[in-house]
Amino acid sequence: MRSAITIFAIAACIALFYACSPKTETQAETNSAPSKDSLIKRGAYLVNAMGCNDCHSPKKMGPQGPFVDTARLLSGFPSDAPVPAANAEVAKNHEIIFTGDLTAYVGPWGTSFAANISSDPTGIGNWSLEQFKLAFQGGKFMGLKEERMLMPPMPWENFAKVSDVDVNAIFTYLKSTKPVHNVVPSYRPPGK
Repeated sequence: MRSAITIFAIAACIALFYACSPKTETQAETNSAPSKDSLIKRGAYLVNAMGCNDCHSPKKMGPQGPFVDTARLLSGFPSDAPVPAANAEVAKNHEIIFTGDLTAYVGPWGTSFAANISSDPTGIGNWSLEQFKLAFQGGKFMGLKEERMLMPPMPWENFAKVSDVDVNAIFTYLKSTKPVHNVVPSYRPPGK
C-alpha cells in the first residue's frame, strides 16, 4: 500500500512539473492560435449577436416588417436609394429620423450612412486589421488616424473594450463575406 502511495505521489509531482513548466513559443502558438475557420465562425456569431446587420445590411419589406436583404448583406446604405432629407426642425427638436431599412440616419449631427463592411474594395476589402480596429474600437472613419470621427448611431464606444481575439474574429469573418460593390454616400453635416 505504501509503495502505491509513493508511486502515485511521484507521478503527481511529475505531472505537476510538466504542467507548470514553460511552454516553448511553438507550443504556445499552436495552442493559442485559432484556425481561420474557427475565427470565421466566431466572427459570424459576434456580428449577429452585436446586431451589425441591423444597420449595415439593407432591408426588404415583408408582412412582418423589414428583413435583411441577403443579396446585399453588410453593404451599407444602398447607393441607389434616395438620400433622406434633413431639416431644421429635426436638429432644433433633437429628433432622429431613420430610413425604412435602417441604413441612414438624420439627427442634430447631420445625415450619416451605414458603411459598407462587406469584403468588397468599396467596403473593407482593402483594409488592414489595424485599420479595422481603429474604426471599430477607436471611432475613426476609414480606420485612419487623420480622418474624422464616426457619426451616430455607430456605437464604437461600446466596442472599445472588445478583446483583440474577438476583433480579429469579426474582421476575419467580414473579410470572408460575399463582396458587395456599393459606394456609400459621404456623411453630410447639418444644413447640407
